[in-house]
Amino acid sequence: MTDLHNAGGIPALLEALRPLLKLDALTVTGQTLGQALDEAAFRPFPLSSQVIRPLDDPLYPAASLCVLRGNLAPDGAVIKASASKDRRLLRHRGRAVVFAGAADMARRIDDPALDVDKDCVLVLQGIGPIGFDSPGMPEAGLIPIPRKLGARGVTDMLRLSDGRMSGTAGGSIVLHIAPEAAIADSVLGIVQDGDVIVCDVEQRRLEVELSEEEIAARIADRKSRLDGKKAARGPADRRRQPSRGYRGLYERCVTQAQHGVDFDFLGADGARI
Repeated sequence: MTDLHNAGGIPALLEALRPLLKLDALTVTGQTLGQALDEAAFRPFPLSSQVIRPLDDPLYPAASLCVLRGNLAPDGAVIKASASKDRRLLRHRGRAVVFAGAADMARRIDDPALDVDKDCVLVLQGIGPIGFDSPGMPEAGLIPIPRKLGARGVTDMLRLSDGRMSGTAGGSIVLHIAPEAAIADSVLGIVQDGDVIVCDVEQRRLEVELSEEEIAARIADRKSRLDGKKAARGPADRRRQPSRGYRGLYERCVTQAQHGVDFDFLGADGARI
């Protein structure tokens, strides 16, 4: 942040991005964005061009943030590829080890009996916008390496969740999977231990190796458990009890990650409460 400030700060950044901006958009001052930039009259200097690279001379040919899609994330997921500590994991196929919520993960992640190895894919369900027991999409996506693997020198594993993490955290971690596991139709919500997960960042692909028929059958089975027609096997199969007040409003109206985790009735087209 200090380097950005010394390079001219936000005016310098916006000037570099000027060709990509909607310059006729109004700002809070009543000016358009273009007028505000003209008034700022920022001119690049050597340091600013090193820190805020011009569009025709980027530091890398592509951004470090990648949006992945596939049957596991039909509405998208995000990975910060530059944060990977083991680049082979950016193209990886492994066996899923699934945790149904943050409490389940905390209870079992360091269990010596946990059936996991360095090539497994750690999957954390239920930390999305609605979540199982932690609503609000908490910064819990930095799933820790199981202690027994850390003791063997494992520093990174492919990890997936519907939550988020701090921008300063590192690892091969896929976040913001949508729709989140708390949604009855979510494929993330029906992933089980032993399922094979495929992640290919170059191809922007995130999938679970299940047929469409198997996915449909699992979702139907899960809905039966959510409706009480079958016994629940864990947090993913328990229907949330209706809430009142602000939490009830939030659970009914919050949007999914691809729409910003905001109240749907605050959108430009409005909605219901």
